[in-house]
Amino acid sequence: MLSLPPTLTLDVAPDCLSTLRDGLQHEAATVVVDGQLLQRFDSSALAVLLELRRECAKAGKVFAVQKLPARLRELAALYGIDALLKPA
Repeated sequence: MLSLPPTLTLDVAPDCLSTLRDGLQHEAATVVVDGQLLQRFDSSALAVLLELRRECAKAGKVFAVQKLPARLRELAALYGIDALLKPA
């Protein structure tokens, strides 16, 4: 399982994505991203999740999320991408 950091905003998104990408190679066929620690975020968090989802697809892995903050799920729904962030 991969974990999102407590803060995921524009200024840390590239580093976070890089760390998550590195972690993909150690994950099984289903990659679960845990958002339990995430407290401070902006729309960059969605961009990171979507890019990680694309990376999983390229690697032939299933992407799922768990314990995302309600506000982040609401933001995903506002942008119409909530269906792309399937719960584990």
